[in-house]
Amino acid sequence: MLSVGGFVLLGMLVVLSLYVIVIYNRFVSLKHDTAKAWANIDVLLKQRHDELPKLVETCKQYMKHERETLERVMQARAGVSAAREASNLPALGAAEGQLRRGLLQLFAVAEAYPDLKADTAFRNLEARITGLENAIADRREFYNDTVNNNNVRLEQFPDVIIARLFAFKPFQLLEFSDEEKQDVDLRALFS
Repeated sequence: MLSVGGFVLLGMLVVLSLYVIVIYNRFVSLKHDTAKAWANIDVLLKQRHDELPKLVETCKQYMKHERETLERVMQARAGVSAAREASNLPALGAAEGQLRRGLLQLFAVAEAYPDLKADTAFRNLEARITGLENAIADRREFYNDTVNNNNVRLEQFPDVIIARLFAFKPFQLLEFSDEEKQDVDLRALFS
C-alpha cells in the first residue's frame, strides 16, 4: 500500500508526464504546420512557374524587340524553380526578387504595346500571375509566422528542455534582401 508521500510522488510524476506530452505534441504540431505552410507556398510557386512560359509566349508575338526582358523573366523563373526544388530559402528569396523585378519590367514594357495590352490571353495571364504573386506574399507571411512561433517555443523555458531532448530544430524564415524590399523606380522601368 502506498503512503501519502507515495501518492504525492505518483501524482507529480503523472502531472509531469502529461506536461511533457503536451509540450511534445505542440512541437509536433508546429513542425507540421510549418511544413504545411511551406507546401502551400510551393504549390503557388509551381502554379506561377507553369504560367510564366505562357505569358512570355504571348508577349513574344508582340514584343519582337524586347527579347532581353523576356529572357530575364525566364532565367529568373529557372532560378526560382531550382531554389524551390532544393528547398534553399536564401536562394529562393534572391531568385524571387529577380523574378519580381523581371515581371515588373515586363508589365511596364507591355504598356508600350497596345495590341498586347488588348490581347485577352495577356490580360488573363497578367491577372493570374498578379493574383499568384499576392497569394505567395500572403502565404509567405503565414509561413514566417509559423516558423517564428516554432522558433520562439524552442527557446522558451521549460519547452527548450523538451525540444532538446527530442531534437526539435528551428526552421529558417523566408526572407528577401534589402534591395528587394525597396520601392520600385517606375521611371527607370519606363525609360
